[in-house]
Amino acid sequence: MGDSIGDSLIEIDDKEEVEDPFLAFVDYARAVISPEQDEIEEEEEDVRKKNPSEAVTEVSGPGWGWIASRVLKTCTAYSSGVTAAILLSDLSQGWHEQNKPGMSKKKPELIDQLNKSHRRRRLANTVTIDSIYEKNFLSMNSVLEAVVIKADLLPGTNIFMLTLGDFWSSNTIDLYLHRRYYELVETPNGILRKGREVLITGCYLRTAREGCGTPRLLPTEYLVILLDEDEEEDAIFIVAQLCSDTFSSVSLDDFNNGTSYSLYARIESIGPLESELKFSTAHRRQIALVDADGVKLKFILWGDQVIVANLMSVGSMLGLERPYISSLEESAMEGKDEFCLEYGSATHLYIVPSTLQEETVCVSLSQNQCQGSKLLGSVGVSQVTLPRDAEGSIDFSNYPFRTNITDCRDKTTGINLYGVVTEIFCDPNATGVVFSLKIEDTTGAIWARLHFNSYWSLGRLGLGHVVYVSGLSCKTTKENCLEVLWHEENEKATFINLSCLPAFLTSSCLHKVSTLSQISKQRKPSINICRVKLDEIDQCHSINTRLSHSVCGHFIDEESPPHGGNLHCSFCRVTFNSNGGSEVVRTFHIMITLADEETTKLYAWCTGQSASAILQISPDEFCDLPEDDQLMYPSSLENEWFLVTLANSGGRSLSHKMEATCWEITRALKI
Repeated sequence: MGDSIGDSLIEIDDKEEVEDPFLAFVDYARAVISPEQDEIEEEEEDVRKKNPSEAVTEVSGPGWGWIASRVLKTCTAYSSGVTAAILLSDLSQGWHEQNKPGMSKKKPELIDQLNKSHRRRRLANTVTIDSIYEKNFLSMNSVLEAVVIKADLLPGTNIFMLTLGDFWSSNTIDLYLHRRYYELVETPNGILRKGREVLITGCYLRTAREGCGTPRLLPTEYLVILLDEDEEEDAIFIVAQLCSDTFSSVSLDDFNNGTSYSLYARIESIGPLESELKFSTAHRRQIALVDADGVKLKFILWGDQVIVANLMSVGSMLGLERPYISSLEESAMEGKDEFCLEYGSATHLYIVPSTLQEETVCVSLSQNQCQGSKLLGSVGVSQVTLPRDAEGSIDFSNYPFRTNITDCRDKTTGINLYGVVTEIFCDPNATGVVFSLKIEDTTGAIWARLHFNSYWSLGRLGLGHVVYVSGLSCKTTKENCLEVLWHEENEKATFINLSCLPAFLTSSCLHKVSTLSQISKQRKPSINICRVKLDEIDQCHSINTRLSHSVCGHFIDEESPPHGGNLHCSFCRVTFNSNGGSEVVRTFHIMITLADEETTKLYAWCTGQSASAILQISPDEFCDLPEDDQLMYPSSLENEWFLVTLANSGGRSLSHKMEATCWEITRALKI
């Protein structure tokens, strides 16, 4: 199946540009996973013909970036190669789990009614009730966005049981209610009743025993009640119950004397998890709140409580009933405030979630110039509705098309780019580990600043390598320049070097074998796979071994006096002592003449894993050979055939600035 699909997608013609097999597969996969999108496209094409300015594309299937990321992550996990069937199966399963259709007739009518006004963004760790039944598993940090179908006492007990449903599932599930919430259901008008939406995390799943009974959720302390300011009853509750106090009215002394408070404020930011506290091994997380008067306070989550932050989103309104008030000294906080808020044993939390803001984005003409833009037809301009976050940035995570460099614009997030690296350098003046990377595609070039958590972590990356980067954000600086940023800590951030990915050589559905003459005419950034034989290993250079930095894969040089004896990596700009430690390894650097079946020849260089694969020996083993054997070794390899990945560095090399050849063998497999 893999071979036939790969062959049907790409036909190589010497007279035309070679279509990128990877891009072709991504578009093919999207059509397979979301066939209903074709019907939407046909309907919208009719609208565009009548009035192009009013045509707005509704995205029903997975975005281009979602599919590309999933394919590459699967390739990374299976270095021995994948087939089209494996990739399509993984994509279909992943999309099905993430986006349940939820159209079963068994879904409670109550949820169908609520779904009409469901306009909030789905939280990151949300799981569906259907998926709980399918997997018979629920992790502690999973989030349930549920609706109370009913709340009843179990017969003969004083135990409350909530029956929950959600907007994406046909099944319901029962939850034993934690006793801290009993007061919210015991009264006739208790707020935790039928039709109330709740957010829940920190649940344990009690599975059915030996096929008897049904799975149930055990009590959890971490439950947040959703309110709707547009509902009269909820609006009255907010004013009467939660707005009775302000941050300015809170007194630490009064709290210590028995006063309780109810507060209502907007979530301004959710701080990162703090895992290294000097005085304690407990984790901590800070939520910055600002009330209606503009006064700010910190809301602190400790230890197991930190997962409650998964239920919150920036821009939402948070109601705190009976929060615990602690001094800065008690909570080991720094700042000008006298105290902060904590999630105490009697605290109840309420959230008015920020509504899902959307913006209509015009699809640029560049999309019509690139393959895979079937949706645009021959019109060239369309519109797509995309979500906007609390800061006003448009989220391109589920953008249906591949994002081109000319599509990058101010105040956007979730951008993914596919292109070739043409320049890269470490920024020595930046705070932290920052590299600037220039990426080019067929529409242009752009610089991106990569912010790493501690050190370079992407492995070998060289000029001419084709990369896929997701999780980029764009903003305009004070100098009116567009700045593209990538932060390794961002959960959506991925960086994959396709030129060095082993699975591309063994996955026929993702590549097409080209001749050396064809790749020499290639103008688009793509993965060049060729079947070649070793015509000659440069006898002038023989087989050289050099020291390499294991972190980045680039060569290490010995520093000149007065620092002689030290080793220096010019790529990472780090210096080692004379022995270098575990980060300094021996590697090959060889020059090779390649030939293909058409007798076309090409001069290339390689290092690292590709050089070891071609020479079929490790650098240390080679150095242990007698000198005569080392001299004779190249001749024993000539005329052996390999499948190789070739990158065009344009005559430049990060490690060898005077390199004459522009072709690098980034991956090799003996055939």
